[in-house]
Amino acid sequence: MAQQQPFKDHWTQEAYSTSASFVPELATTIVQWLNPQPQDRILDLGCGNGVLTAKLKESCASVTGVDASANLVFAAKRAYGSIPGLSFHDQDCRFLDRWVNFQEGAYTKVFSNAALHWILCDPSTRASVLRNAYNLLKLGGTFAFEMGGAGNVAEVHTALMAALTHQGVGIEVARELSPWFFPSEVQVKHMLETVGFTVEKTELEYRPTRLTSEEKGGIEGWVKLMGAQFLEVLDSDSKREAAVKEICELLKTVITHEEDDSMFLGYVRLRVLAKKPA
Repeated sequence: MAQQQPFKDHWTQEAYSTSASFVPELATTIVQWLNPQPQDRILDLGCGNGVLTAKLKESCASVTGVDASANLVFAAKRAYGSIPGLSFHDQDCRFLDRWVNFQEGAYTKVFSNAALHWILCDPSTRASVLRNAYNLLKLGGTFAFEMGGAGNVAEVHTALMAALTHQGVGIEVARELSPWFFPSEVQVKHMLETVGFTVEKTELEYRPTRLTSEEKGGIEGWVKLMGAQFLEVLDSDSKREAAVKEICELLKTVITHEEDDSMFLGYVRLRVLAKKPA
């Protein structure tokens, strides 16, 4: 898996809304687990374009969104920056302790949706990410998150690595390029308990997810956006386009529903509710 690489911003508001607009729309369960209350001060790790962050603000005192993508943070500020009690910050969540606004015990709840499988990819910073979340919470505070779990998008993950090997990339290199960490319930529970959290509940759900039908979206848009870190190892646009075409053709039969030609990826969602002891 990728280790200690400088963050490269592949994200744009256009690409995200075209290929991944379903992400905040499918967060109902984890928001229920978070259970935002009028007095809550919430930190949203990996807030993206702020759609869900702004929704959370409707139920609580304040929400602070942080994300490593300057492009998405800019989009969030432009769309929601005028809302009182809502703020967005360009900050790599792997290094929250370097954030100018880092303050122990500042938040009643820490939240994350569909971001920690990116943030926790680097094994060398996993423990510190969770420890920083712990330290940012007040005593008795809640950490609620949803991320990709073991087996998430296995079909496209396999196709990405296969396409790279067909372009001459060694299989070990292809494995190391993966920007994702998809843990089991057992592994994530152990990681959280190691830094001091009490894990109240976990859930692993197989949730096939319909891809967008937007122009420049669908499986091609998904692969180009979510698989950008894999593809950038290829040294020409023609090789990258050939790899994307191969992936799409390889997956077409597997992910397409014949009745309407809609396409679904095999998402596996890992949800966790943990507490910092009072």
